[in-house]
Amino acid sequence: MLEMSVQNPPTNFPGPIDPSVLYEQEQHISSAIWEGQDRGTLRCHEHTSKIDGWKLTKKQIDLVGKAGFGYFRLIGQVSLNNPLISALVERWRRETNTFHLPSGEITITLDEVVRILGLQVDGEAVVRDNSVVGSNTEICENLLGKAPNSDAKEIKGGMVKLGWLKENFSECPEDASNEEVERRTRAFLMYLVGSTIFATTSGNLVPLLYLPLFKDFDKAGNYAWGAAALAFLYRQLGKASMKSQGTISGSLTLLQCWSYFHLNIGRPELKQDLSHRFPLALHWKGRLNTQTKSDVVMYRQKLDSLDSSDKQIDWTPYKDLDSSSIPENFRGDLTLGRSRTILLCMDKAEWHLPDRCLRQFGLHQSIPKDVQRRETKNNEVDNELDMSKRMDSELQEWSNRWQNIVDVVEDGDGTDESEYTTWYSNITRKLVHRRAFAPSQFQESVSEMMKIQEIAYAASTEDLNMKNKLAFEKIKALVDRYLANRVEGFKVLEKRKRS
Repeated sequence: MLEMSVQNPPTNFPGPIDPSVLYEQEQHISSAIWEGQDRGTLRCHEHTSKIDGWKLTKKQIDLVGKAGFGYFRLIGQVSLNNPLISALVERWRRETNTFHLPSGEITITLDEVVRILGLQVDGEAVVRDNSVVGSNTEICENLLGKAPNSDAKEIKGGMVKLGWLKENFSECPEDASNEEVERRTRAFLMYLVGSTIFATTSGNLVPLLYLPLFKDFDKAGNYAWGAAALAFLYRQLGKASMKSQGTISGSLTLLQCWSYFHLNIGRPELKQDLSHRFPLALHWKGRLNTQTKSDVVMYRQKLDSLDSSDKQIDWTPYKDLDSSSIPENFRGDLTLGRSRTILLCMDKAEWHLPDRCLRQFGLHQSIPKDVQRRETKNNEVDNELDMSKRMDSELQEWSNRWQNIVDVVEDGDGTDESEYTTWYSNITRKLVHRRAFAPSQFQESVSEMMKIQEIAYAASTEDLNMKNKLAFEKIKALVDRYLANRVEGFKVLEKRKRS
């Protein structure tokens, strides 16, 4: 009796109609926005403003290049558009690690990390180096030549202050010994990753877990730093897309530059054509001629109105760029953009799913494979043995990255995507923005919901089977939650609970 059909939802229903893919919809920020709980603009944590204050010698620059950051260090500060970033986050779904636009999924892929940041995405996974042992103080003494003072709050919970690194290591004497040059270069690399690709919401701290990875500069150059940066950003996007969050960190330069290439929304005007430069983030370095800045609501509306035929979306923005500008040692990495694999960054593991975004490679988009559900807190492993087993499995997945390259039908062969389009329209969240109710409409909606609540609490469930009893209780809970978010509804709910 209480089983409901969603085959013909209201025309303004935002979705998903089928919740099997976006199963975290109730926790997602789009649900809160739809109910009038707009959190506004996120606090964006990327700390690039003081990177240019480091004075590197030629020896240090050579070591930075060996470690894999020779091109990346050139980017420096990119001015962030926090409202645009906030609106993009509202479209991110951590169930699929993609942005859900009205016409299809799109994401940041490994090849784009190469192009935009100049970091290699092939190589060893960035995980803890257990060969370097000792306390945090001992590791700092060994690799940096000095340790932060806990009494002065220069270190906190295994994380060191970026300011301490800059204050003590930002200038290297020309006559410094090789050992001192290496120590100061390690400090710079810690500052570099801690303020950019691994920036945390703490604002000014970087985990010392990364320091042992810079012990040997040649070995550091074999790590897939770009894959780790993407894993870290995926994780931060997922967290920030939850309604309980108000901050985001990670490589926001990557996110914003990626958006500028794919979406003509909030894109600054370029002063000159820099398409031959590498990495591509140099397009947007420093302060640029920007369009009139919009707030998050305006960007949200623009993203909601994007159409598959709209020129505001460029699925393949790099196809006409001169590939000769990409250094030869990076070109082979580009193929990994189509690898369905797991990305690793220390204890973080995130799926990279290009099969959900094949249009970005000029390929026909078909219905993608199902994605394994994320582990809930109750199911997460909580002992070292289980964690080790899980990491072994994920490391094996990464080691098979070249065997899992997606390769399907190329676009332009007349293949019909209608099957995908129908499927996608059922599983996605179409709208984030909701037009504000007029006062009379708001009062009417609350009044009607209160009537439903009254009927629900007065009704008897004695003659219902267990399945329908549970469905009935769920309906009551949904009504209660709706009204609890409104002042009058909250008062009614409290009064009903007391009675």
